[in-house]
Amino acid sequence: MLVFILLSLALGYLVQTADPLINVLATPSFLYSGIGGALLAIAGSLVKKGHFRLWYDLFASSVLLAWFAYWKSLFNDDAPMFFFFPVYFAAMSAFVSLAFIGPSERLDQESLRYMRLLAEQKGLQPWIIMLGALGSLQLLEHYLVFPVLITLLLLRFALDSCVERNSRRNT
Repeated sequence: MLVFILLSLALGYLVQTADPLINVLATPSFLYSGIGGALLAIAGSLVKKGHFRLWYDLFASSVLLAWFAYWKSLFNDDAPMFFFFPVYFAAMSAFVSLAFIGPSERLDQESLRYMRLLAEQKGLQPWIIMLGALGSLQLLEHYLVFPVLITLLLLRFALDSCVERNSRRNT
């Protein structure tokens, strides 16, 4: 999720420095591009073509652009969420990568079995979480739903990465 981390950090920096580029990022073209990229990532994760990490990164980056473009025009320019949410997303992505995905090769077989069972649960499928995150853009009065669902998506990414990494190692 390197693109998502870099985009989150860049967005946080642009907002903090009040760069004029944030006005460009808040245009409808970025909103529709973000929604289109997110829908493409959802479709890609359903079809399971290509590498799953690409679909997670594309979705997270696209929905972040859509979130910024949609919400920036509806909230005050100095709303702290436009700085803190992207920084939180970058920090959480880095933490998940370092704490869960990196040491995943040291997991025992029983833990891996439970992780595989959890990954196969119908309610925790990535496309469901992705649709929820995309739909949460409309929940302006419940502005914390979006970061909660992105956090859940990051945890699902860690789960899939651990299972996939250990599946390759065992075959």
